Amino acid sequence: MILDNLSLFLRIVEKGGLAAGGREMGLSPATVSERVAALEAHYGARLLNRTTRSISLTEEGRELVDGAQRLLAESDELEARIRLGVERIAGPVRVSAPSDLGRNRLAQIIDKFLEENPEVTVDLHLSDGFVDVSAAGFDLAIRYGDLADSSLVVRRLADNSRIVCAAPSYLERSGTPVHPIDLESHNCLLMRFGSDVDRAWPFAIDGGRQMVTVRGDRIANDGDLIRRWALEGRGVMRKSQWDVHQDICAGRLIPLLREFEVAPISLQAVMPAGRTQPRRVRALLASIVSNFSTAPKLT
Repeated sequence: MILDNLSLFLRIVEKGGLAAGGREMGLSPATVSERVAALEAHYGARLLNRTTRSISLTEEGRELVDGAQRLLAESDELEARIRLGVERIAGPVRVSAPSDLGRNRLAQIIDKFLEENPEVTVDLHLSDGFVDVSAAGFDLAIRYGDLADSSLVVRRLADNSRIVCAAPSYLERSGTPVHPIDLESHNCLLMRFGSDVDRAWPFAIDGGRQMVTVRGDRIANDGDLIRRWALEGRGVMRKSQWDVHQDICAGRLIPLLREFEVAPISLQAVMPAGRTQPRRVRALLASIVSNFSTAPKLT
């Protein structure tokens, strides 16, 4: 209501009278007087000197004219920016994703999306650690596995198997494990998630789920670095199928122990609840969903 009253105030000043300003906005004289009085009460100052034939601005009124013009211009600009995001595929999108998936798959999806939607900008944050999606102000995040935060809106993208694999050069040098327990004598490349190191790898053995404790000389909190170490032949890793399928198809990595794999987990897109997503966010999500609709085929 304050913006409406400011707009009326500027119209009164422009037209040189309460009645004339009110007519421009389709308001009765009584309504105009009430709204000017409300504006003066709000600021605690007289804004207009009134006579039967004319009005003039007080010092406070002159100050308000300058301020109201700026405030209304900023309000119009803000509304235009908001409507731009609601009505058109335009504006910024903040996205969070795991490092390897973000660099090697999501970045390609974003490249194509931006070519098709040049008025959108994407701020991509890559991290394999925990990120509070809502608190950090992300519009969209890609996550592996079930989520503890029930306040997020979840869109399932695909199944995600974790593949144990190694480079041919490593297997030629160190031998090929044929059973999960063989990993205890291999150099394994370990991911760190916060303060936890992923040393216990699950396998389906004898009809049940068993954990095999692995060890190695390299630990990192960046999934892309783990994958590069594996490609260099430095050890065995356990990695998302979405991160390694191209390397496996090209023969750069060899999948191991496939018959012992546990059930896949989910790959999901998550968004903060309680907010209507602009068209640009919904459009990017649709592109991501379409891209992940077909799981990579692994031998």
